[in-house]
Amino acid sequence: MFSEVEVRVLFNDISMQINRYFSIILLLFGTIGNVLNCFILSQPPLRSNPCAYLFRMSSIANLVSISIGLSTRILSGWHLDLTSTNSYFCKARVYIMFVSRTVAFWLIALATIDRWCSSCIQFHRRQLSSLRNARRGVVFISCVCCLSYCEVVYCYDANLVDAPLQCFGKNVPCRLITDLIYALVTIFCPILVMSLFGLLTISNVRRTRSTAVIRLRTCQPCRETLRGTSAQRQRRRRLDRYLRHVLFRQVILLILLTFPQIVEKLYTTLTMNRRKTLLQTATDNLLYSFISLLSYSASGMPFYIYTLSGGDIFRRTCLNRLQSLRRR
Repeated sequence: MFSEVEVRVLFNDISMQINRYFSIILLLFGTIGNVLNCFILSQPPLRSNPCAYLFRMSSIANLVSISIGLSTRILSGWHLDLTSTNSYFCKARVYIMFVSRTVAFWLIALATIDRWCSSCIQFHRRQLSSLRNARRGVVFISCVCCLSYCEVVYCYDANLVDAPLQCFGKNVPCRLITDLIYALVTIFCPILVMSLFGLLTISNVRRTRSTAVIRLRTCQPCRETLRGTSAQRQRRRRLDRYLRHVLFRQVILLILLTFPQIVEKLYTTLTMNRRKTLLQTATDNLLYSFISLLSYSASGMPFYIYTLSGGDIFRRTCLNRLQSLRRR
């Protein structure tokens, strides 16, 4: 049997190794994936699609989030993190990380709204699914997210002792405010929007299919018109179906990877003034390190979802672009 001291030392060592090496793996694969996303989603036929544009902007925000967040965690594993000792670097790092992650999640939520609009039977709703409106949505969401985390400038500070990290909320009210904003604005509300409009999109798709079947059975000119444009309609339908499948898979993984962090952050804040043993502190720090990295994996996974989701549109676009670069 291990003694309490040996277990505490073991947990602290595991936390340090996780921050050192697991963070490097996430940073490497997340950076490569998001850069490839930005590269591929800017190619035809994806470039002019509003949903693909929102995916691309979300990948840029994810790239900023993991670059700022994980690089400092890696340095903290070797006690070289300036955000732990410098208040200005601490505030800047936390603010940029929270804002970029919130922007990334809300852009995915906006993409579900775009898919719902494009699947509606009503023409005026389908018109809302446009590149122009997607760009407006990106600007609006970015501004709102920047304003949402203004309290970080006051609440976060460096050189803290009674916290999972030296750069953390400096008192209980600050931590509660930040945790509630993070839980509601960054995680819960975007996922609620994603789930709601995802279900509405499924309902629209089923309704559209039943309506199309009725029209084909009762209208001979409709069948002749559809034959003339079947290839174009089939390509558009395949792209829409692919983007829907990718979106739903991404929503499910976001829920699984981010909800544990809400529970952990609230637990850490609510037990801040409770007297804990050194073993309990080491256990809390280990859980904090692991769950935090889970949330970072949510920012690094989109490229691998798009590639492995079963559709060949994203893979074919990627291969075509690589072949064109090789011919040059």
